[in-house]
Parts: sequence; structure tokens; C-alpha cells
Amino acid sequence: MTDMKTALVVRGGWDGHQPVEATDLFIPHLKDNGYDVRVEESPKIYADAGYLAGVDLIMQCMTMSTIEKEEFEGLRTAVENGTGLAGWHGGIADSYRNTSDYLHLVGGQFACHPGKHPDERIGEQNDNYVPYTINMLPGVDHPVTRGIGDFDLITEQYWVLADDYIDVLATTTQKVREWDPWNREVISPAIWTRQWGKGRIFVSTPGHNLEVLRDRNVRTIIERGLLWASR
Repeated sequence: MTDMKTALVVRGGWDGHQPVEATDLFIPHLKDNGYDVRVEESPKIYADAGYLAGVDLIMQCMTMSTIEKEEFEGLRTAVENGTGLAGWHGGIADSYRNTSDYLHLVGGQFACHPGKHPDERIGEQNDNYVPYTINMLPGVDHPVTRGIGDFDLITEQYWVLADDYIDVLATTTQKVREWDPWNREVISPAIWTRQWGKGRIFVSTPGHNLEVLRDRNVRTIIERGLLWASR
């Protein structure tokens, strides 16, 4: 089919974010929307400029890990030329921490996820699960979030360092708690887009694991974001 679109899934990194299961949740959505899907388990494919030039969408789920210079340059060039880049949580906002140019490309970087009271922590992932709200930005009419109101989650709440070249669709507010060292509320972008050259970037910070990704609002936003970012 000449009208078949191409999606590249790049997944790996920290296992706690379930990169295989998480991306497998969205691959059928891509196929149902006419994408031929290729899956790679490392960013090495980004160095293949010839292949990347024909990719319409990259769905990345690669927490932490590292990226080589030629791999990053291939990714950035592809996005600048129109390839979409999309992902969620640490798979896109906490990738390749040692490569500042990647952080520049994405526009927002995971800093921390303040957790429960120290007395309640038991050394498990859920030490960092807290109740919080995703607040839709008032007055914003965007195809990714259209018709979705504020919603609550109990999972990791990302504190994000960001620049003002991102287009924020939703935020979340870190509260001030008696055991925290900060003394006023902090608002972080929770869902955003970014235009980079001819390419579109989509990021959702909710998406820690399958349970969160199956939340109706989170899943809808990510499904829409994937299609929105695509060439």
C-alpha cells in the first residue's frame, strides 16, 4: 500500500516502566490507524539516516540509558525534517540524561517525583505514588486533550524542568507538605507539545506503568498524541 505510514518503536531502559508491555499496549492502535510498525530495542537505529528519513512517527519508551552522538544527531535530524517523536513518562522525559542536546530537543526533563512521608516508605516503587490532579490548561482547544477535563491519579507525579518553547496542554501542582524542603507550590507541565523544525513532539508525563496507561484519560491522550505528532 503506497499510503501505508511508518512508525518506529524504540524501547528499553529501566524495566520498572515496563517498556515492552507499555509499547505493546499502543502498537495495535498504530496498526489500526494504518502504520507499518518496526520495533527496536535500542537507539542504535537512530544512526540509520536513510531509514529514518522515511519514518513518520517515532514512539519512544527508553528510560535513562545512553545515546551515542551519531544516534542522537540522526534522531534530531529526522525530527527537524518532519518525523514525529512521541512518548510518555520516563520513556521520553527521562531518556539519555547525559545528553543535554536531547533534553533541549524534548523541552522538558524529569527532575524528581516527590513521594510519601518518609515514615510510610518501604523501599518499593509505590513509595513515590501520591494522589494528584492533572489540570487541563483553561482556554486551550487542542486535538490531543479536547473534551477531557481535569482528572486524578495515584502514581508518580513528575516535577519537570522545562523551557517556554513547549506548548503546555496540562499541568500538575506539587503541594507543600510538612516534610518537604520547598515552601510554595510548584506547577509543572504534565502534557505538552513542541514544534522542532518540521517535526512535532508530544510528551505525557503520566504513564508510569500499565495500570496508569490503562486509565481512560491517560490512554486517550497518548493515543491522540501519537497520531498528532506523526508526519
